[in-house]
Amino acid sequence: MNSLEEDGGMKSPHGLILNLEYIDNEEGLGQVKMPYADILVGDPDTGVPHGGVITTMLDTASGMAVKAKIEEKENMAIATLDLRIDYMQPALPGADLFAQAECYKTTKNVAFVKGVAWQSDINNPIATSVGTFMIGTMNIPRK
Repeated sequence: MNSLEEDGGMKSPHGLILNLEYIDNEEGLGQVKMPYADILVGDPDTGVPHGGVITTMLDTASGMAVKAKIEEKENMAIATLDLRIDYMQPALPGADLFAQAECYKTTKNVAFVKGVAWQSDINNPIATSVGTFMIGTMNIPRK
């Protein structure tokens, strides 16, 4: 496992602050881990991680899955068009979080992705997602 910065993949400052770690990036798949930390807590009384953390993980894993699927990966911009999250149960305090997404279809400009977030068992999800992502033009930094 590498941090997303070390891997050279998703270098988002948001992901770095949340300590997202890259796990796998097979063709069409993206998987990340987020170690539990007090900064992620949404409810101090229970220690349950904030729902936005789960959304961030699913969005990041989905973007990674799209990158893994498309051929022109190097400088291709990807943007989330739509991301639906279905929360099924609260995350447990103190346990690491995982998210995996699969890009199952692409067109010229749009990628279709489904994902799942879990803690100890992928078959007992915290949340699932479906999303569409724009496959854009070359991502060249502005001067």
